[in-house]
Amino acid sequence: MAYEITLLTIIGINLILALSLNLITGFCGQISLGHAAFYGTGAYCAAILTKAGLPFPPALLAGGVVAGLLGLIVGLTSLRVREDFLAITTMGVGFLFLGFVRKQSWLGGELGVSGIPAPGLSDLGYMVLAIGIAAAVALFSLYVRRSWMGFAFDAVADDEDTARVIGIGVAGYKLTAFALGTALAGIAGGLYAHYARIIVPDTFGFTLSVTILAMVVVGGIGSTWGVIVATVLLSLMPELFRFVNDYKLLLFGGLLLLTMRFSPGGLAGLTRETWHRLRRNQGRNREQVDDGTAARS
Repeated sequence: MAYEITLLTIIGINLILALSLNLITGFCGQISLGHAAFYGTGAYCAAILTKAGLPFPPALLAGGVVAGLLGLIVGLTSLRVREDFLAITTMGVGFLFLGFVRKQSWLGGELGVSGIPAPGLSDLGYMVLAIGIAAAVALFSLYVRRSWMGFAFDAVADDEDTARVIGIGVAGYKLTAFALGTALAGIAGGLYAHYARIIVPDTFGFTLSVTILAMVVVGGIGSTWGVIVATVLLSLMPELFRFVNDYKLLLFGGLLLLTMRFSPGGLAGLTRETWHRLRRNQGRNREQVDDGTAARS
């Protein structure tokens, strides 16, 4: 039972992380290859604050706020770059984060931060907390998708110039997406830090950023339900097939390539396409039955 609780807790944290990137990349079309840096920022911030004596809930929120502020700064510096250049910029942020925390003795350097205080919850309670926050983030994503903000995000993702012409504040919406997504990633990081009770810089490396991006792309960029399904599947994969841990970058990179080549819409797009084909086939079958009945009569 303890193993299942641990697995569900990790899946909950991964769901928050993947859905947070979906707000940036899926909703607003901003490719980020450094999302692990914001996850790590929330983890380090929350861990340091609780070690300093701050209770777990405000430390968790503070980690999200600090990660969101960092995301806002990165968003400001990225306003003039798009697509490939934005991906390279965010990748650089990830490497800068690792280089910074490895050289800071007050952050533990290469050894990281250990002895992080327990959050005061049982393992089952912590699992419920992680899944509950993930469910809240999923509902928030669905709400945003159907709101005016979601329509504005779509317009920015489709064509920034056209969105600007029709009066949408492109810069404001891009910054909003970055701030929201990175703040949620910071909360996921705080949850991870207090569950693992120890964090090291390598946990928040480029491999993790590719893993998160794979969850979003395989699920279907912009699809909340698709990302949820893909996150669960890709979180279970290393547990079902142990060799995946040794070749994670290769396998998840391959999944990204295959998805973009054969099913750009991911699992969500594949499901919609299959459903439409079934509906068309049913319609043709009904027409054939009606024609046969009419001919006999």
